[in-house]
Amino acid sequence: MTDTLVEFDELLTRYEPVIGLETHVELGTASKMFCGCATTFGAEPNTQTCPVCLGLPGSLPVANAAAVESTIRIGLALGCRIAGWSRFARKNYFYPDIPKGFQVSQYDEPLCTAGRLDVEVDGRTYRVEIERVHLEEDTGKNLHVGGATGRIHGADHSLVDFNRAGIPLVEIVTRPVAGAGEKAPEVARAYVTALRDVIQTLGASDVRMEQGSLRCDVNLSLNPVGALEWGTRTETKNVNSLRSVERAVRYEMRRQAAVLDAGGRVVQETRHFHEDTGSTSSGRSKEEATDYRYFPEPDLVPLAPDTAWVEELAAGLPELPAARRVRLQEEWGLPATEMTWLVNAGALGLVEQTVAAGASPADARKWWLGELARRANDAGVELADLAVTPAQVAELTALVGEGTINDKLARQALDGVLAGEGDPRAVVLSHGLAVMGESDELVAAVDAAIAGAPDVVAKVQGGKVQALGALVGAVMKATRGQADAATVRRMLEERVLVG
Repeated sequence: MTDTLVEFDELLTRYEPVIGLETHVELGTASKMFCGCATTFGAEPNTQTCPVCLGLPGSLPVANAAAVESTIRIGLALGCRIAGWSRFARKNYFYPDIPKGFQVSQYDEPLCTAGRLDVEVDGRTYRVEIERVHLEEDTGKNLHVGGATGRIHGADHSLVDFNRAGIPLVEIVTRPVAGAGEKAPEVARAYVTALRDVIQTLGASDVRMEQGSLRCDVNLSLNPVGALEWGTRTETKNVNSLRSVERAVRYEMRRQAAVLDAGGRVVQETRHFHEDTGSTSSGRSKEEATDYRYFPEPDLVPLAPDTAWVEELAAGLPELPAARRVRLQEEWGLPATEMTWLVNAGALGLVEQTVAAGASPADARKWWLGELARRANDAGVELADLAVTPAQVAELTALVGEGTINDKLARQALDGVLAGEGDPRAVVLSHGLAVMGESDELVAAVDAAIAGAPDVVAKVQGGKVQALGALVGAVMKATRGQADAATVRRMLEERVLVG
């Protein structure tokens, strides 16, 4: 069944969106949260398990100190208050990928609370308040086999891989964000982008959304303009790319507006996001906290981080993204708007690494925000997911700078790099893409262009020098774009205007 949708601009005249984001981050620890099992991604199913993470009778958990430290560092980086005393709880619900029948999480006494993260969209700063940062264990992974969608509906059977069960998981929950209006989708994306940058800077996780180490649940509700109460929210689960976060918010705004316009009631539920269509579909009714029957985990002692240790962790934090942006903006001499473009495009780190590899800031920005951004958009992927490294982009700009290739040939060389044919210099050599110097072949092409267009030559010699462009174009076509345009123009001027 296809949802009825309202045009985005139209719904904004009647409704105001409120967004909330719950982001789950798998920490990059060597072992799991409550046992010593490995956390290697992609291992053979069910080879990284033990009685503790499988919840077998008599097994006892022990908290991972490195995971606690990473959670506190994340909280500090987000300006949170670090609790002097917190504890774990059992979140009870039956699901095939929860081997114990409950998830060890934190409920009413989380490790970090009351933080914030500022994001900028189109020149306006939006403050996203963080309600809590808490530590828990990840679940296993269900594999539904035989269906067309990979979901349980229509599948022949299901398999469960418990390798992921028990991996340390940090959940970062925002307070409701109101007032973003038409920018709500972009604000959601900018927040997750900024959060990913913070965690990556801390080295707490590889935050690879395509591997599930960063997952986002998108909450969205609409309320009539001017209403005092917020509408019923839906929660779109496990959105796994920055682009999809934005698309999920936009789709839910359009869908919920249609439901409300028709006099219907938005159902509080979880929903699935479909990457291929950008749509969401109903999952299950959303439980309230009371439905999980939380109670303190009896097998784990409370966490009581020492104040001196927390202060030591705070003093040891690296330069955070906000400070880094200010520094780079000053070093590169950028206007604030262009820095915002870099950040929102997910290109800042890539440009920084490209500059570190030898490119000028201007050249690095030109390629990442221009040609490479276009290719990423056409492919529907993030910039960082393109099969080209900052070092390769720096090498490409060097080849252009030294005159070995021009921009047109550089784009052809980039095709080869993205196709896995090697670094830019190797692609240029293997495909013969180097700029043609003043060789016999180029002389012949220039002479042929002059001989083939006597009317153009007459115009040039009659004073219409701009007509020389037609001859330049003919030579560039004949040389398949490998001639240097400035050299060609000089050669033509020497023959047509002088000689």
